Amino acid sequence: MHCSSPKMVCETKIVADEHDAIPGTKKESIIWSSPPSSAAVNPAEAKDVRKDAVFIREFERGDQEEVRRIFYEGIMERIPNTAFRGLRQQPKTQFLYALLTVMCFYVTKSVTLTCCAPLFLVGARYYYSRTVIQSYLDCALNTDMADIEAYYMTPPGSCFWVALLDGRVVGIVAAKGREDENTVELRRMSVDSHYRGKGIAKALGRRVLEFALRNNYAAVVLGTTAVKLAAHKLYESLGFRRTGQSEDYRLPGMSRSPLERLFFQIRYSRYRLQLREE
Repeated sequence: MHCSSPKMVCETKIVADEHDAIPGTKKESIIWSSPPSSAAVNPAEAKDVRKDAVFIREFERGDQEEVRRIFYEGIMERIPNTAFRGLRQQPKTQFLYALLTVMCFYVTKSVTLTCCAPLFLVGARYYYSRTVIQSYLDCALNTDMADIEAYYMTPPGSCFWVALLDGRVVGIVAAKGREDENTVELRRMSVDSHYRGKGIAKALGRRVLEFALRNNYAAVVLGTTAVKLAAHKLYESLGFRRTGQSEDYRLPGMSRSPLERLFFQIRYSRYRLQLREE
């Protein structure tokens, strides 16, 4: 397994499409940077605050298990998205699969086998997507996510936050300073699937932007392999602009074997939000 320095790719690149809203009407949540005092809350609104208020604070050692759970589940959700929805972003791969299906009929002269060929190809995509993404997950859980306090809370210019709802960790995000470029990298943004559609992801993103401003960084950058459009709309709503894109990105854990390259491709997008002129 190719698992080099966690600074390489073990970041938000997989987990970025947690922004999906729950269908139907949603009630705006109250976002607090720290738990409000009882005196600041109107008694008539106390019930709603307890129910809907989301608190964002810095990571504490006791959060480790829940943080890793949210990250793990967010990664695993990406397997079918990458295998199936991701194919829509790969027109060359679609053409190749169609060509292989035609060749199957030409060689076998069997309508049955030819009809089964697309199912085999899609099944192979799922298998290789699962294999690669699980390797990526192993890499992340054994690098920066293995010791969040040491990797994000101790070094200057870095931090890790959690979002709390009813005392439960429901979202995470990290910032890693790049002193040589005078930028902050937004990483590891993920929201528990049961608590989406409440504006938590946007609030976490804003926390990273505030952190960058307070520490006088010139820009915030991020990279994502998100398939769903909602993730990209989230970044754009925060003010990010796409600065580049790669159609055949390499994740940690990839072997780049011929079969893996045939059945696993992923698009990588780079975003940047300029905070001030350098």
